[in-house]
Amino acid sequence: MRQSHLSPMHHKIKEGAIFIADAHYQNEVRESFYDFLLKVQTQEIETSQLIMIGDMFDLLVGSIDYTVKQNQKLITLINKLSQKIEILYFEGNHDFDLQKLFPTILVIPISQQPLLCTYHDKKISLSHGDLHQGWSYKFYTSWIRNIFALKILNFLDKNFNNFISKNILQEQKNKDICKKIENFAQIIKQKSKKYDIASNGFDVICEGHYHMNEEYSLEDCQYRLFASYACGNIYFSIDFKGDIVFIPHKG
Repeated sequence: MRQSHLSPMHHKIKEGAIFIADAHYQNEVRESFYDFLLKVQTQEIETSQLIMIGDMFDLLVGSIDYTVKQNQKLITLINKLSQKIEILYFEGNHDFDLQKLFPTILVIPISQQPLLCTYHDKKISLSHGDLHQGWSYKFYTSWIRNIFALKILNFLDKNFNNFISKNILQEQKNKDICKKIENFAQIIKQKSKKYDIASNGFDVICEGHYHMNEEYSLEDCQYRLFASYACGNIYFSIDFKGDIVFIPHKG
């Protein structure tokens, strides 16, 4: 019998919750995420629950000092927002080791994804989306999050002019992050088998990571792929009309 990959954690989605994914903030490169957060702060965008689906930054690692310094403005603003609204932060492959930076936010590391959420009588699986990509990727994600590996990387970065962080940021600056993936329906069909939909009883599976605004029907389950905020400033609200509906908005 296939084992469930579902996290033991679960959470309730509130009415009016907002979902935003893959903003890929980088100072002087992609700054629209900061403007979005300011609109939430001033209540131009109203919500009582902000759900960030990972890769909100081009590079933010809690134990890598340079990345924290580069993003301090946003870190401070997100922490201020968390005093007024509930924030869930799903760590991605570009932003992790975050709990120390966001002490009043529910940070969900990759080891606790997917997170089971409920909305009305429906079950939602939420994750950044970089799960189920083979043993080599799983090994890499475990290694790069290891506290000793991070200490070594931070030491090297600090003592060699932050060359590791700067190189990654330069690569992200030059990368076409809005490229559409071909044959994605087939990719998702294969990936969905890892979720064991029948056993877990999911009504909706939600992911970011792929930077595309897509929706599919799989085994009586809705698969919702959140668009990258970096590729058009799109975020989503949630509604219930017998089934769960995600409504796109322009930020």
